[in-house]
Amino acid sequence: MTISEYQSKVDDWIKSFGVRYFSELTNMAVLTEEVGELSRLMAREYGDQSFKSPVEPSDIKMMISDELADILFVVTCLSNQMDIDLESAIANNFDKKTNRDKTRHQDNSKL
Repeated sequence: MTISEYQSKVDDWIKSFGVRYFSELTNMAVLTEEVGELSRLMAREYGDQSFKSPVEPSDIKMMISDELADILFVVTCLSNQMDIDLESAIANNFDKKTNRDKTRHQDNSKL
């Protein structure tokens, strides 16, 4: 599925099941919440915190992938609401990064 197709699919889902988009500010808060949920999992899997009870590695991967998908969904909602073509935005962003950072990372002795 292309990014444009995903944007259409999210829009169709919102109109069929979600009734309408939340306001942009509410979606920004929802995005922050979803990033927080991912952060909690990352801190437990890759950081110094631990899970309250044992969790299978395959379950952790599934939970992290689900949170990433939630984040993508909300970002797509925001893009749709603001009439932003994510495919174009991503292409432009890659061009920006490539032009700005051509040698930056290669020249970084820390890397």
